Amino acid sequence: MTQQSDDTAAYTPPAVWKWDKQNGGKFASINRPIAGPTHEQDLPVGKHPLQLYSLATPNGVKVTIMLEELLALGHSGAEYDAWLIRIGDGNQFGSGFVAANPNSKIPALVDHGTASPTRVFESGAILLYLAEKFAAFLPADHAKRTECLNWLFWQMGSAPYLGGGFGHFYAYAPFKMEYPIDRFSMEVKRQLDVLDRHLAENQYMAGDDYSIADMAIWPWYGNLIAGNLYGDSATFLDTQSYTHVVRWQQEIWQRPAVKRGRKVNRLAGKPSDQLHERHDASDFDLRTEDKLNPEG
Repeated sequence: MTQQSDDTAAYTPPAVWKWDKQNGGKFASINRPIAGPTHEQDLPVGKHPLQLYSLATPNGVKVTIMLEELLALGHSGAEYDAWLIRIGDGNQFGSGFVAANPNSKIPALVDHGTASPTRVFESGAILLYLAEKFAAFLPADHAKRTECLNWLFWQMGSAPYLGGGFGHFYAYAPFKMEYPIDRFSMEVKRQLDVLDRHLAENQYMAGDDYSIADMAIWPWYGNLIAGNLYGDSATFLDTQSYTHVVRWQQEIWQRPAVKRGRKVNRLAGKPSDQLHERHDASDFDLRTEDKLNPEG
């Protein structure tokens, strides 16, 4: 049994909760119980119709992978500007970002190629919007399309248990608590078992064809399997035992567009894997951090 300190062993909720102190943890400085902007800050607009405002979290990576996959297919209209939103600095609470996404979460996409600019927020909505716009990575057959959307929305509903549940209490909470770690570890392992059983009989999430369902799920569960999320959580959760998910993770990781998309708006890892902003395909060769700051 994990020992609890005296000040965390028992808690009686008040009759009415009030925000009267920071809640501790890595994201305490940006957590707040109200919406809306905190300051005036316009969003930059680049040369392409598609303007992405994001950070290379799993949700952000979904969209940059999708855009790079579209470009790899030859969809020149998918060229995009990717602007870095530093959520630790509160960029997501600027007035321009809130206008693009009133929920103040990355990623947000603004399509200037429509009659009037179209805002798209929530990563799953962005994937679906781009898939329909370019008629790609979403099956045309009704039954297969439905299966793809089943898994897209599975991810949108499941990931909060992984990130906000397990990831928060295992890696980010100001102190370790056995109950929530056990609770969310059980749920994440159940989800991994769901994926493993499905991928035992399917090459990709929606069957034989790679789709937006894979692009949504891979940045979360593929990175978890590979040991790229939440410290030593892969060992803790024994992720390598989910052999079919491992196969799927490795197969998708070999895709060149996935390797490129994962670098966009990235602030962590090797300098060669960090492309803080992306405005042209040549930026992958010329503007990663190892090229811009060779002295480190």
